[in-house]
Amino acid sequence: MYISVNRLQRLILWGLLLVIGLLAAPSTSQAQVTAFKQAVAEAAARDADISAFYKANQYEPIWTGTFGKDAQRRRALFQAIAEADVHGLPGKRYDAEGLMEQLRSAKTPRARGLVEVQMSKTFVELAQNMQTGALVPSRIDSGIVRAVPYRARESYLVNFVKSNPNSFFRALPPRTPEYARLLKEKLRFEKLIAAGGYGAPVDAKSLKPDQTGPAVVALRDRLVALGYLGRSATPRYDAAMQKAVQAFQEDNGLATDGIAGAGTLGEINTSAEDRLKAIIVAMERERWFNQDRGKRHVLVNITDFTARIVDNGKVTFQTRSVVGANDSERRTPEFSDVMEFMVINPTWNVPRSIATKEYLPMMKKNPNAAGHLELYDSRGRKVARSQINFAQYSEQSFPYAIKQPPSRRNALGLVKFMFPNKYNIYLHDTPAKNLFSRETRAYSHGCIRLSEPFEFAYALLEKQSKDPKGEFHRHLSTENETVIQLEESVPVHLIYRTAFTDVKGPARFRRDVYGRDAKIWGALQKAGVVLRAVQG
Repeated sequence: MYISVNRLQRLILWGLLLVIGLLAAPSTSQAQVTAFKQAVAEAAARDADISAFYKANQYEPIWTGTFGKDAQRRRALFQAIAEADVHGLPGKRYDAEGLMEQLRSAKTPRARGLVEVQMSKTFVELAQNMQTGALVPSRIDSGIVRAVPYRARESYLVNFVKSNPNSFFRALPPRTPEYARLLKEKLRFEKLIAAGGYGAPVDAKSLKPDQTGPAVVALRDRLVALGYLGRSATPRYDAAMQKAVQAFQEDNGLATDGIAGAGTLGEINTSAEDRLKAIIVAMERERWFNQDRGKRHVLVNITDFTARIVDNGKVTFQTRSVVGANDSERRTPEFSDVMEFMVINPTWNVPRSIATKEYLPMMKKNPNAAGHLELYDSRGRKVARSQINFAQYSEQSFPYAIKQPPSRRNALGLVKFMFPNKYNIYLHDTPAKNLFSRETRAYSHGCIRLSEPFEFAYALLEKQSKDPKGEFHRHLSTENETVIQLEESVPVHLIYRTAFTDVKGPARFRRDVYGRDAKIWGALQKAGVVLRAVQG
């Protein structure tokens, strides 16, 4: 569904605002003042935060008075509602028309008291949605366990009455370069959709260099529309087209072979409408993440299969990663925590879920299976397998801990990076290096495997060591498990973005590997978010 920006609606809106500004002043009689305040107290009683605000404010109006500030606040609120769609918010949720009608009909002190509170409720909902999102992420998907930085609802009203109304609303959305660029990309795609989008999709299963024909012409036209190829009349999959395909593949996280295979064509054929949906979802996610990320922090984008170190807004280190496989018990969750230390030559303490669901069945069939693992009893004593009757145990009753001692074959490799959390997720090395060459890298049990873990360690240690590489390898050479504390803890953010930007160029897109963004878009659409087509 698309809506166009209707200039007539804006004129009507401003006309109504002028009418609202001319509301008759209530009588100053004590009876009418009392009736107004009683109505405010009664209506606000159902909302503890709004009730607390009005009680502290002596039940005085902030919206419906005849003073200039009240009129400014009314205009700012209705203007913010009119622009909610610009931010990918559900504009109809705030019911501007209903609110205006209630204002126009408020002829008595009691009626004005009731609409006074309704405006505050609408304001608080809009302000909170603009700042920290229109949805509650944990209700969308169990893997989105991010702690949204919600502000106290009463604080919005308290701060609003002290502020310039328009400036207050402008300061609510995330003030990050990423949000600003996503907002710009949203408008670009809205104009693109109004102009017809990317045109016809490419009807082919695969196309290779030197091929000719209608499908190659369609690919050429699609690459031109996507901005990767200049206009030409060639019907051949020539060197320029191959270079354009490689550039598209690079931007979209695909293998850069210059061949338009099934996977690449699937991404090339993705509509402008679907790309716009991904951008709107990314803006909602950015609102959930509206917090200080730390001057130095680690950023892992699950869909991009990368881990980065960011210093003062600039990426100073980047490496490929492997994330959790796409099944209900292995998907990597989204959250933030703080990295405190690294462990060189780590022991792998096998999580109980893996021990009982994967290794116990193997050991029931063959007690000597997975011989690289050791078993320990509840008192920490190593137990020989010959002393255990595995057949007598179930997942629930299995009493042993399973560990893998330090070695190059250890599932964690030779180093792990710890930000202790209840999800038992961390970053680590791996002996399975072959997985990093794959286009889609969702294979782990949930933890983040790093392609260049040693270099990642050097980058972390450079802030506290004159010789980070030498220090790391001195500990590594002992082959003993060693913990190195980070002198300054580093925030770690596990995010999930199928649309994101960088300083240069248009938005980049990734596949929705866990289907989470599809759920978010469905919830946003249900809430009233719509795709807009905007004439340029």
